[in-house]
Amino acid sequence: MKIGIDIDDTTFLTVKAMLKYADIFEEEISGIPTNRDGFGLIKNRYYLKALYGWDEKTKFAFFDKYYKNVLEECIILPNANKIIQKLKKEGHEIHFITARLMNIKNCDTETITKNSLDRFNIPYNSLNLHINDKLTFCKNNGIELLIEDSYETCKELTDNGIKSILMATKMNANIEDGNIVRVNNWDEIYEKIIYNNKI
Repeated sequence: MKIGIDIDDTTFLTVKAMLKYADIFEEEISGIPTNRDGFGLIKNRYYLKALYGWDEKTKFAFFDKYYKNVLEECIILPNANKIIQKLKKEGHEIHFITARLMNIKNCDTETITKNSLDRFNIPYNSLNLHINDKLTFCKNNGIELLIEDSYETCKELTDNGIKSILMATKMNANIEDGNIVRVNNWDEIYEKIIYNNKI
């Protein structure tokens, strides 16, 4: 099977590092100490705008200053590397498909991402960065299953005949959709793919 895997908040936990540095940046530009404890009530993947009210110029000023730190400090989700290694060993193709930004000042996104995957011995057939239209990418590249934390993306794929697995996060916690397979961890992902065939 050709399996597509998202990176941020699916393979690596990114949101904690993102909010850490976003709080720092917000205090720098506003002079007001900031702690976005309310995150999780925001059901919007564009949570930086929703939480901080930044316009595009401010958002990219933040990325230019701190995106490198965010990507380097992401921690791997429990057992993600072991399950991906197992899937690859069993003959599945692994294609990372992420919307991670390219062309950010002082940040070589591709090198940082490759280093993160290599550090945990995560095998893959391809690494695809800055993919905003994952449906089109999956269709054009024969991806049969996408593991993803965005409910909107999973729904779009499912509605178009491509299987998906939704990794549970605070952002999608209260969304109920009987057509979407939801998991809480990588062990459950493996179970859905190998044992139960419930996707």
